[in-house]
Amino acid sequence: MAFIRKKPREQQLQLYSKERFSLLLLNLEEYYFEQHTANHIQHKGSQNERKIRGSLKICSKSVIFEPDAISQPIIKIPLRDCIKIGKHGENGASRHFAKAISGGISLIFSQVYFIKEHNIVAPYKIERGTMEYVFELDVSGKVEDVVETLLQLHRASCLDKLGDQTAMITAILQSRLARTSFDKNRFQSVSEKLHMECKAEMVTPLVTNPGHVCITDTTLYFQPLNGYPKPMVQITLHDVRRIYKRRHGLMPLGLEVFCTEDDLCSDVYLKFYERQDRDDLYFYIATYLEHHVAERTAEGYTLQWQRGLLSNYQYLLHLNTLADRSCNDLSQYPVFPWVVSDYSSSELDLSNPGTFRDLSKPVGALNKERLERLLTRYQEMPEPKFMYGSHYSSPGYVLFYLVRIAPEYMLCLQNGRFDNADRMFNSIAETWKNCLDGATDFKELIPEFYGDDVSFLVNSLKLDLGKRQGGQMVDDVELPPWARSPEDFLQKSRDALESDYVSEHLHEWIDLVFGYKQKGRDAVGAHNVFHPLTYEGGVDLNSIEDPDEKVAMLTQILEFGQTPKQLFVTPHPRRITPKFKSLFQPSSYNASMADSPVSPGEESFEDLTEESRTLAWSNITRLQLHEQHKIHKEAVTGIAVSHSGSSVFTTSQDSTLKMFSKESKMLQRSISFSNMALSSCLLLPGDATVVSSSWDNNVYFYSIAFGRRQDTLMGHDDAVSKICWHDNRLYSASWDSTVKVWSGVPAEMPGSWRHQFDLLAELEHDVSVDTISLSAASTLLVSGTKEGTVTIWDLTAATILHQIPCHSGTVCDTAFSPDSRHVLSAGEDGCLNVVDVQTGMLISSMTSDEPQRCFLWDGNSVLSGSQSGELLVWDLLGGKIRERIQGHTGAVTCMWMNEQCSRVITGGADRQIMFWKLQC
Repeated sequence: MAFIRKKPREQQLQLYSKERFSLLLLNLEEYYFEQHTANHIQHKGSQNERKIRGSLKICSKSVIFEPDAISQPIIKIPLRDCIKIGKHGENGASRHFAKAISGGISLIFSQVYFIKEHNIVAPYKIERGTMEYVFELDVSGKVEDVVETLLQLHRASCLDKLGDQTAMITAILQSRLARTSFDKNRFQSVSEKLHMECKAEMVTPLVTNPGHVCITDTTLYFQPLNGYPKPMVQITLHDVRRIYKRRHGLMPLGLEVFCTEDDLCSDVYLKFYERQDRDDLYFYIATYLEHHVAERTAEGYTLQWQRGLLSNYQYLLHLNTLADRSCNDLSQYPVFPWVVSDYSSSELDLSNPGTFRDLSKPVGALNKERLERLLTRYQEMPEPKFMYGSHYSSPGYVLFYLVRIAPEYMLCLQNGRFDNADRMFNSIAETWKNCLDGATDFKELIPEFYGDDVSFLVNSLKLDLGKRQGGQMVDDVELPPWARSPEDFLQKSRDALESDYVSEHLHEWIDLVFGYKQKGRDAVGAHNVFHPLTYEGGVDLNSIEDPDEKVAMLTQILEFGQTPKQLFVTPHPRRITPKFKSLFQPSSYNASMADSPVSPGEESFEDLTEESRTLAWSNITRLQLHEQHKIHKEAVTGIAVSHSGSSVFTTSQDSTLKMFSKESKMLQRSISFSNMALSSCLLLPGDATVVSSSWDNNVYFYSIAFGRRQDTLMGHDDAVSKICWHDNRLYSASWDSTVKVWSGVPAEMPGSWRHQFDLLAELEHDVSVDTISLSAASTLLVSGTKEGTVTIWDLTAATILHQIPCHSGTVCDTAFSPDSRHVLSAGEDGCLNVVDVQTGMLISSMTSDEPQRCFLWDGNSVLSGSQSGELLVWDLLGGKIRERIQGHTGAVTCMWMNEQCSRVITGGADRQIMFWKLQC
């Protein structure tokens, strides 16, 4: 089970034989203040008089006595049921005893709970009627203080209004915390420097434990006020890998700290009394982490998942964590989908789509007849409307699944009782059927269904969970016919979660739970509307002045369940799988996605070029400078290389096009078309013609064979910033706010090879366009503007697919990934942003401390040229810069790479071109 994951299963079982008292014996929202070694005096003055040794625990709503002997039950006396509290012998409180007991405390009450007799986890036994218990403290001098505390807490428990009770208990707690402070003698080292100290509570499922938080330059500490379960919790900052701000009880007061990269359960969850304390602590740890841990975002994980570096299970775990779901908060426990719908067949066929649940619909919409009834009620309902009377995740549902391994949590939640035997988690098939047909059951699953611990399916603790109407005892969970054992059930469930079908449709479920169909009109259209109180921002508790209403509202929120924090506001992209060769083409995109490639899983490894590319990019950090040449008088703006690699053509702001021989290392030609800067260049197929764009609004065609200007295209009203060519079509971007598409078919004129240009399309923008790039099959084009907007165009219809405000300044460079599924853009703001082509969602963003002017990439790694002249190697999937390579003395302005990815040429503001080789 996730929230006791740090103990092996054998130790989990031993918990119930060694540790009897736990905070789960308290009521919800109750605090454990202090304990005293004491004797419970029984049958005073009779032949059966005896003393039961144990500890007396003072809590905010009850008194608990834990006997040392495990055969004796733990005694819990609710303070609200107390009639009299006092020192033994005072005010006639001990009229049944012959003489007063020194150091004795007398409690007269009307109800008492007996718990874990013989240390058996079972429903609490209740005894009613007027009774008196006497507890003798070992330290008699503490009796008056304990009695005074109990009387104060008793007054709070007996207040008529729940809000007043909560306010008084909170005041008592804060007074206790104010009178104590963190014990600095607990520091691991005398050289530690204190950074901050504040009051907080440590959160575990159904329990909050007050105390003091302290952070030094090396360690985070939490010291419980009551010293339970241990005097100190400490985490070395060097071990921290992830931290998240949390909302707890809909308030932004939580902070969760992880010392692992992928684990589901955190190392500590803290709830603060002041938001500023939480934010200050978060900032301090986050600042520390910046130096050795990469920040993780939902978008970054999306890119890793799309490209196969994360499994479906791992991706869902990360999304849950980012969406405020925590194993320490049962009202926001991680939620996972039902994916299998077949629980009756003898074999589970994962190749049959009919085996799976429709992931595009919430559980409540899977049964058409039930949905029609719910919609009828919804239409007749006054505002605020909701379709479902219960949620898909709540504390009750979580413990419904986990009762066999977490019985004490269930008893805590349900006031010492298990649920009715027929309503227990008895059968996988029954549970699924009820989720399909039940009038109020719409629950999803929890991560344990896709883990490897079967204990939640097996009654290994031999709990007495009751007898069903048919007479059979509730024992192990009944598995579907296709599962040979609990282990087999979990393995096949994992296989189903990672299957092709689920990989192809999981984004649809993510849209419902974490994405754009979670709220608003899209949620209504998807039949995905829950009670307003379940949503983040659904109610402002601070605006509620009536304390009773506020407490009642919070209780309802916590018990009903909460919708995850919304992570995505646009459709979530699909995962890249082999079958997406055809499935990746949504009908609304028509032919625009026709260049969807064969996935990596279908590529032939006999293709040595592809193999060499993969190998080259894996070693891209080993790029070394081979030679360099200063051939221009101003910054180099474009590079084109002949197919043989022998001739290098460059353009520059000095207005010249130059031809450099790689073999002789000599400049062979220098051509000037006008007195204005040239902005880019390319070689047409056949290596006979070089095309250059210019700030004088023109595009020039230069014949290499004839050594002269061949054509001039006067196509724009301002500088031409970038040109592309494919299949006799020229694409030109300009500062006149357009991208134009021209046909460039050669005229039938022997010896001249002149072109006749026809304007096929004009792609209009609001501001000047600085860069463009084509997809592999040239059915898509991406443009980047002066104001930071990246636009993806469908060239088959000359329409916009997506327009994304990616950067805070000019977009310096853009390019499609080799598979055309993603677009990468670099901006003056220093960011590298990855956009999903299918959905237009920004799925990854990395930042450097300076602009990246140009780049090359293979979809996973990036080689970029920076403003300072460095070449940077980025790992997009790992979210970090892998290498910095010293290059030019000024900005790197353009880059070229050969087909095998083994050679790179860069041009810079320092007027040089540099030749790089990969050292394998």
